[in-house]
Amino acid sequence: MTRRRATLVLLALGAFVTTLDNTIVAAGAPSIARDLALDLGALQWVALGYMLPFAGLLLVAGTLVDRWGRRGTLTAGLLAFGVGAAAGGLAGAVWLLVAARVLQGMAAAFLVPGLLSLLRTNLDARGRTLGAAVWTACLAAALALGPALGGVLSEYLGWGWIFFVNLPFVAAMLLLLPVTVPPGRGGPALSRESAAPVPPAAGAMILVTASVVLLTAALVESRAGVALPLLAAGAALGAGFVARERRARERLVPAALTGNRVFLGSLVVQVLWGLGISGVFFFTPLLHQEFLGLGPVGAGLPLALVAVAVMAATPLVPVAVARAGPQRTVAAGLAVVGAGLLALAAVNHLPAIAPRVPALVLVGAGSAFTTPLTSHALDVVAERYSGTASGLLTASREVSSALGVALIGAVLTAVRAVRLDAGAAPGPALAGGYTAGLLAAAGLTLTGAVLAARPVRARPAATSSPRDKGAVP
Repeated sequence: MTRRRATLVLLALGAFVTTLDNTIVAAGAPSIARDLALDLGALQWVALGYMLPFAGLLLVAGTLVDRWGRRGTLTAGLLAFGVGAAAGGLAGAVWLLVAARVLQGMAAAFLVPGLLSLLRTNLDARGRTLGAAVWTACLAAALALGPALGGVLSEYLGWGWIFFVNLPFVAAMLLLLPVTVPPGRGGPALSRESAAPVPPAAGAMILVTASVVLLTAALVESRAGVALPLLAAGAALGAGFVARERRARERLVPAALTGNRVFLGSLVVQVLWGLGISGVFFFTPLLHQEFLGLGPVGAGLPLALVAVAVMAATPLVPVAVARAGPQRTVAAGLAVVGAGLLALAAVNHLPAIAPRVPALVLVGAGSAFTTPLTSHALDVVAERYSGTASGLLTASREVSSALGVALIGAVLTAVRAVRLDAGAAPGPALAGGYTAGLLAAAGLTLTGAVLAARPVRARPAATSSPRDKGAVP
């Protein structure tokens, strides 16, 4: 297998398995709760145990990938991910299950930026566009198939297989790693002209990691007496991180990234996409069960249409980029996603799956054309910062996903409560709240389309340096 092909396969497997662990547990949660005698609060931490370290460590992990090198970091991350999966499947107590999820989340935080940095180091410009498309297609497939796959595994094989299913992916990726990052090519990404690697800023790492973890925990905590102190503490630590970065000689986030308008614009657009899509994806299976009367497996299956549409449209993405450029391609993709969300809102009052199919296809096909967002952002970043940039891009997606669930959930809950007070039945009341959530998500996505369409010039990545004040000539 050629290095280019092995890189694409490795990216596909990595995107799928790290995202799958975010969605597959939800369908098996009732079985886990019954077997381990968990209440809802304890059960919630089975999901948070993966999500919080994943989101909180991404920025730090991306920087460490650049300093430690891809080969060693990816190998260690894969082994830790596999150990966590095996321990989670065998867990007989909640503390062991949560600890296993924490280990998986920490490992995934290192795997994702390490794998995404291969877009910059292993592939040419056309290959990066294809690689980003493959990554997003597999990410969407994992988001869509996770609930259904989790339901099938927990129902027919037992909930432990929700975790054991990760092991074949880990084994395959370990076999591909020597081809993609041969010995001698996985060292630190700093150039020879650069000074010797400076030890990471431990204070900055602690501040940003603790801030992201606390803010993410605040978003998913329903009790105001707990959420508000978490939010205040997270915001204070975040402000401390920003102040420290401004004064530090060796930044955790290099000035070459913070001054790059194309890269920062890509972050903002990705956040808007994540805010809309993640919340909708999270609540769709619930709507299908309570409003359409589907079972746990059937409730997740319609989301497979989104994954099919993403994969079907992916081969067209490089052609669109070649003809229209990455910015117009991304803007058009976001506009199609927004149109799909509006179409879904228009038919959501109908208690049937068939009218929803065209809208779900639009959401999937449009999402495929947003994939150049990642490759375009990495194109304007110097190779030695590819891990840090990948970590920032992924962290923005994960944090926006958590915020999206909270935001769309707040809209859904508020409208549902109004409908219930007006005498509506629980199913139609939930459908009304879901429609309002779809409209909010469409507004966020269409805002991203407008921002993506704005032309921004940047210097080529090769000219970037830590001393750059900005990337705009």
